Amino acid sequence: MVKLGAHMSIAGGYYKAIEAGVAVGCDCVQLFTKNNNQWRAKPITDDDVEKFKAAVAKHKIQHVVSHASYLINLASPNDELRNKSIDAMVIELQRAELLGIPGVVMHPGSYTTSSEAAGIAAIARSINEIHQKIGPCDSQILLENVAGQGTNIGWKWEHLAEIIEQVDEHERLGVCIDTCHAFAAGYPLSPAKDFKKTVASLNKWVGIDRVKAIHLNDSKKPLGSRRDRHEHIGRGEMGLEPFRLLLNHHRLKKIPMYLETAKGQEDGRDLDAINLETLRGLVGQTEPIAPKKSTPRQLKF
Repeated sequence: MVKLGAHMSIAGGYYKAIEAGVAVGCDCVQLFTKNNNQWRAKPITDDDVEKFKAAVAKHKIQHVVSHASYLINLASPNDELRNKSIDAMVIELQRAELLGIPGVVMHPGSYTTSSEAAGIAAIARSINEIHQKIGPCDSQILLENVAGQGTNIGWKWEHLAEIIEQVDEHERLGVCIDTCHAFAAGYPLSPAKDFKKTVASLNKWVGIDRVKAIHLNDSKKPLGSRRDRHEHIGRGEMGLEPFRLLLNHHRLKKIPMYLETAKGQEDGRDLDAINLETLRGLVGQTEPIAPKKSTPRQLKF
């Protein structure tokens, strides 16, 4: 069975993310365990843990993942920032483990004033230090592919492969694939022949077995734009066909998938619920979906 969900807010308590996800039809949930734009984190209490785990068990949510802070940059040539990022990632993993969350999605980093090769080496070295600092841990880092803006690392499958190869305990690493990021980076996801080539390339460099989560996002920007701009499912440059192919792929459909699209209401309905309904309508559909000839209408928030 395909597992579909979304990123949900923890406002009011960690367990609220689970309840909010269930309310819109989520099978799985992604969340932040702290404010994603701050280094500091409020301690997780025993009550937080108890309520969260109780909500997960009650609603039978089997695949919860968290997303690390956007401030973390393990590729930074600035030692102070890189060390701060290492410590922050250790905390992210500890918080996830405390809540029983098995994976923490992380953007690899940006090399800024150094070079791509130096940035990749710095990320791998940083992950080695994280693993040493945290020791055995039930939560693992999930490296996320990125769109390729600026000096960001991870927009090529090869980048992820090089990081993994340079990490000593590479078996502790997983990967999260974002559809919008892949498309923006230049990987075509339709028609079927191009989708197959992209998946074959992913399997060659990273290995599908290492992919533990998939972010489902359409793109406001065209193929190869290197711009990270998420759009609602089927309403962007990608259209519905890539999602039909993904949701019916014999291996990829087994991986939990999470929306990261904008929140809001449309015609009195929650947009997450609408996107999830659209995705579920593609499961089992065998006929290709032609791309739209007209520009998708703009959503009103």
